[in-house]
Amino acid sequence: MSELPLWMEWIVAALLVTGGVFALVGAIGMVRFPDFYMRLHAPTKSTTLGVGGVLLASLTVSWWRGEFGVPELLIALFLFITAPVSANLLAKAAMHLRVPSKAGDPPRGGTP
Repeated sequence: MSELPLWMEWIVAALLVTGGVFALVGAIGMVRFPDFYMRLHAPTKSTTLGVGGVLLASLTVSWWRGEFGVPELLIALFLFITAPVSANLLAKAAMHLRVPSKAGDPPRGGTP
């Protein structure tokens, strides 16, 4: 097992901190936003970026050690495909069930 040089440790640390900040913002958004639609937005955007930052840090360490990083790539692929699809399905189900929104009804098009 090879030691990482100091500059590489700083890069990995920056990726981990950035990912952690995005995940924290997503978690705070889940708690603070007032309705379902706004709460749905927080984890699908910022938390996905947070996990992406942690995966990039792990991928950087794997590549430095001479490994390809297949598990990290598979996790990233699964995450970035399933998060938007599941959020879209949840939003469509909420719209079908007419879950109220604090933002009001969207405009219907046409002239009033």
